[in-house]
Amino acid sequence: MNLIEESFQNREEKKRRRVGRIILIFIVLTIIAIIAIASYLMYLKSQVLQLTMDGKVNEKVKQLLVFEEDGTIYVPIKKIASYFDYESYNGEYNEKSETPSKCYLQSQTEAINFELGQEKIYKLDLTNKDANYEYVYMEKPIKSIEGELYMTTEGMEKAFDISFAYDAEKHQITILTIPYLYNFYKSRVLDYGYVELSNETVNQKAILNNELIVQKDKNRKQYGVIGIDGTTILEAKYDNITYLPNTGDFLVESNKKVGILSANKETKIPIMYDTIELMEQDSGLYLVKQENKYGVIDINGNTKIYIENDQIGIDISKFEKNNIKNNYLLANNLIPVKKGNYWALFDKNGKQLTEYKYDSFGYVASNNKDVLSLLVIPDYDVLVACKDKKYNLINSNGAELFATVADDIYMTIVRDERHYTIAVNDQTMDAIEFLNLNGITVRNNSTETQTQNPTSDNTDNNNTENNSENDNTENNDTEQ
Repeated sequence: MNLIEESFQNREEKKRRRVGRIILIFIVLTIIAIIAIASYLMYLKSQVLQLTMDGKVNEKVKQLLVFEEDGTIYVPIKKIASYFDYESYNGEYNEKSETPSKCYLQSQTEAINFELGQEKIYKLDLTNKDANYEYVYMEKPIKSIEGELYMTTEGMEKAFDISFAYDAEKHQITILTIPYLYNFYKSRVLDYGYVELSNETVNQKAILNNELIVQKDKNRKQYGVIGIDGTTILEAKYDNITYLPNTGDFLVESNKKVGILSANKETKIPIMYDTIELMEQDSGLYLVKQENKYGVIDINGNTKIYIENDQIGIDISKFEKNNIKNNYLLANNLIPVKKGNYWALFDKNGKQLTEYKYDSFGYVASNNKDVLSLLVIPDYDVLVACKDKKYNLINSNGAELFATVADDIYMTIVRDERHYTIAVNDQTMDAIEFLNLNGITVRNNSTETQTQNPTSDNTDNNNTENNSENDNTENNDTEQ
């Protein structure tokens, strides 16, 4: 090989090396660019809100969210309902209407009522024909946006019994439903030494409070409560346990008696009653039964109405159009109590307001389709009472508004408007006009103005005697 050929080969070799270095640098820069672009895209993606529902991304639900400047998140009630298997309607349950300020949702097991401007949501268990409405409170009321009703995500949690978590830093919203959570935990209880997770619908709601109602032995009724991490809350030794969503407590059964225990193992109501049923949530009142007699106690086990009555609360199935949400508490304060053949009225504090003298409460209409049965005039908090086949109106303080002489006190509905009528000796008067003339106005002022009536003297005397007897009752309760 001569010098010319050797020089040429050296130049070619250097050229190849330069090209190789250029290609290598290009590859490295390309990789760096790809990494940078990928990192930037990941950053952009991290800044985009992501919503998952039961572990799956759900863009449609995300698009329904409305973010307020104060951080509150609202959702359209009727549009969000379909994602939780509810149908939506205007009006109230059992009374559809085109009223845009009210709507209700209905599933196979539950109905939920909403009203513009209200912080209170009413829920009805459709699987129990005797169930009263339960209710939950929101911090902020139902509002309207472009003519559509919206609730906060807090309200959505309580309405649909779900978990809603928003991580603002990670731009992540997580929604979990009870069926999803139940399926997640039902196998884990095996690891904690239990054979089964309670599948009762009401008991599944305890999962939202990080609690699991479990069974220890399939052959014996050994129920207990544990945390989702397996820690013991209530020992598995009870014949049955039912979660009470309104209070977060547990109704426990042992040796055919029931009581109420808290998650802190505190005995709120001793295990000594045949049955216990929540009567009124805000007042914390419970209906109890012992040896076929009924009474009322509070959440601390204090007696409010002695367990000596044959019935407390009335059958409201005949008064469907009255929109009564609680058969134990009428006219916002009155508890109907029956002993023997007669009824009396007590208030929410357990104070007896009337004698046991009424045959029944409510006017039951005959076959006349234009006349409807009437139990209460709700906005005025007055109750229809019957004695010797004559009728009267009683206010929320237990006072009769006139002598018991009315032949009928009924309701009619014309073009979605309710009308209330008092009939005496073939003459009729408008009940609302009568109430207004006697200084009785709508609910907010009713307690201050319901004393002017023709029979107030007699009523006051009767109440005085009853109150005196009840004072002794209250003293006895204190001693007990």
